[in-house]
Amino acid sequence: MLTRAESYEALTRAFRWTIPARINIGVDACDRHAEARPDATALVFEDESGTTRRYSFAALRDLSNRLANALAGLGLARGDRVGIYLPQSPETALAHLAVYKAGFVAVPLFALFRAEAIEYRLADSGARAVITDSAGAETIAALRDRLPDLATVIAVGGGPGAQDFQAVVDRAATRFTPADTAADDPAVIIYTSGTTGAPKGALHGHRILLGHLPGVEFPHDFFPQPGDCFWTPADWAWIGGLFDVLMPAWFHGVPVVAHRFQKFDPDAAMALMARHAVRNVFFPPTALKLMRQAGPKPHPGVRLRSIGSGGETLGDALLDWGRDAFGLTINEFYGQTECNLVVGNCAVLMDVRPGAMGRAVPGHRVGVVDGAGNEVADGTSGQIAIRRPDPVMFLRYWNNPKATAEKFAGDWLLTGDIGRRDADGYFWYEGRADDVITSAGYRIGPAEIEDCLLRHEAVAMAAAIGVPDALRTEIVKAFVVLKPGVAGDAALARAIQDHVRSRLAAHEYPRLVEFVEALPLTATGKIMRRELRAREAAKAAAPKA
Repeated sequence: MLTRAESYEALTRAFRWTIPARINIGVDACDRHAEARPDATALVFEDESGTTRRYSFAALRDLSNRLANALAGLGLARGDRVGIYLPQSPETALAHLAVYKAGFVAVPLFALFRAEAIEYRLADSGARAVITDSAGAETIAALRDRLPDLATVIAVGGGPGAQDFQAVVDRAATRFTPADTAADDPAVIIYTSGTTGAPKGALHGHRILLGHLPGVEFPHDFFPQPGDCFWTPADWAWIGGLFDVLMPAWFHGVPVVAHRFQKFDPDAAMALMARHAVRNVFFPPTALKLMRQAGPKPHPGVRLRSIGSGGETLGDALLDWGRDAFGLTINEFYGQTECNLVVGNCAVLMDVRPGAMGRAVPGHRVGVVDGAGNEVADGTSGQIAIRRPDPVMFLRYWNNPKATAEKFAGDWLLTGDIGRRDADGYFWYEGRADDVITSAGYRIGPAEIEDCLLRHEAVAMAAAIGVPDALRTEIVKAFVVLKPGVAGDAALARAIQDHVRSRLAAHEYPRLVEFVEALPLTATGKIMRRELRAREAAKAAAPKA
């Protein structure tokens, strides 16, 4: 969508959105390339053994057509929700393409989510089907009696109560007519954690793909260019992996590398990028920090053209390291699940100022507002907000009109992040207006963690906050009030940590547990997390004995 210009100002002035009334993500990301360039490589998948498989756009079209036919044959109808509970893999990509082309609604689910996290999202979305693997099938089998809407489970490799993925695809027809979907027809529900209550499902329409394009092209220095090839270690269940990388790359006909790391390894990441001639990468800041700590220069075969990063503010040290290690300026960008990639940097076009998130991406009206939704003067702190209408903005929260209404002040979508804009239009992040924890690029709501903590037999009350961490920006700390007669010790702390890790996800468990006599509460009984954060800040600032 972006046409290269001589300045940021010229680029912004010339930009115009072109969003057609009818659009289908699966068609735009795959089928149109399968018609024009059937043999062009779309996906390069390297499995854990090192075996590599390549898929053309034509192959993905045919396989996703088969899956779409199979899902329709199992009784799914337009608008039905389909959970996709898989890591980076060809089956994940095929599931998304099939769901979009059939007019169903995808519900991406992080592969490391455990039972309680999965149960909530499947129940809340009313998912009629889930596509997963054998491990996921085992998790879901134990939940089936609590998921009355769930009719079908399809698993790669089979599993209890599940149909085998390959068998389902093999017996279906290759020809499929994609649904005629409107730009605002529901396409995907991505769950995002908030500060109070359960996670909220951000419902997006098919226009989300086109809405993302400027925000990908800008921080990747006018993506695409000849020879580009995209990879990210970010899971495709998150908006950053799915719509910052996979779908925009395919919209432009650019191949994507897929590989699942059980745990991010800087040396292995370098080798992967070299083996597959990766040119463009989205690295969460924690991955960059781990690579910087690893010390050595990149693998000699690494030839990156662009690096984007988002989720946490980058400072001088990481920017300098990126220039030294890769000969590139890492372009930071900003957004959130409800309205993503609206601010960013573009080093080939403008100065990158350390600590700044960048300027508004062309096509987005981004401002700083006060509590009443009025824009404040440059240099004044307020809440970062995005003006509607905007094609990358969510339609609404699924089954939650109250939360949807609270997300807006007039026509401004409120991000919950505090910042300021300087006289040159650069945005500077200052903090959060809520209690969301930012850890290793993930946004984590304390409410889900606290609810899980309370399910432990020894816990009477619990609160979760983020505390500073050099590697992850923040880590989760739990303050736990134990039931009468229960003594807190290191063994119990470990048991509580394992309780959360086994039920939610590894990135959500409290790495620190403190047993306390009581929690600070408001007059109405709400936990005052800001008081807990203030206590932690005071302890960190106190002179060491």
